[in-house]
Amino acid sequence: MNCPNEHGKMVLKTVPEAVTFRNKRIKFEAKHFVCRECGIKVDDAALATENQRKISDAYRKAVNLLTGEEIAVGRKKLDLSQEQLAYAMNVGIASVKRWETGQIQTKPMDDILRRVLSGGKPSCDPYTGNREISLARIKLVLIKFSEQLGRDMLKKDSNDKMLYAAKYLWYADLIAFRETGQSITGATYARLPQGPQLNNYKELIHLIRKSDESEAEPLTDHELRIISRIAAVFPSNQKIYRASHNEKSYTSRKDGEPIPFTDAESIKAL
Repeated sequence: MNCPNEHGKMVLKTVPEAVTFRNKRIKFEAKHFVCRECGIKVDDAALATENQRKISDAYRKAVNLLTGEEIAVGRKKLDLSQEQLAYAMNVGIASVKRWETGQIQTKPMDDILRRVLSGGKPSCDPYTGNREISLARIKLVLIKFSEQLGRDMLKKDSNDKMLYAAKYLWYADLIAFRETGQSITGATYARLPQGPQLNNYKELIHLIRKSDESEAEPLTDHELRIISRIAAVFPSNQKIYRASHNEKSYTSRKDGEPIPFTDAESIKAL
């Protein structure tokens, strides 16, 4: 690579650096093209990706999470492919690929990874998205969707069956599971004639409305971004209704059949 200040070819150097990442000060060994004359440092796309991965791994070490290399090495010691590890954890293969190449897993996912990689069995369920259900969190997510969409997703009408709200929840939970290995709410879903719906929704709706959202675990920045993305893609109830009915996860199942979170990989609308 040539120096942008026209000093000729740059050299590739390893440089110790420190950055603040997620409110944690971390040190890592970065690689940059460096100009011998002016000292400017430049990254191409490959170096930028590598340096970001090093930041991710340095952070994971600092907060006691498995690094991407540790996950890959542990998997290979058990002679597991990425697909086999994903199956053992009840997550999509894309989650394993992302963790090994830099995406930071959540602490609950790290606990499951450690159990599987140590030869144990994960305590997870493909129908809950690797999270215990939280009615307060369901309510909190619907409040956030209400703010984004400019309409009430928690109607007090006793006849409201959360027909559309459930679809926003379903997309949010499956996309979060696809990207992090864990759902947002822990809710379970089934295929019903009017689209994906909360399991036992008739009993849950009243309890969700009564729950105290202030008691919910706060939503992460990533989860809030997922909610924003879904609201942007589906600004109207009609759009999310049509999209959910066209998803393979819905069309491939019979009425009343539970929808597993491993279907997250097949979601096409987002």
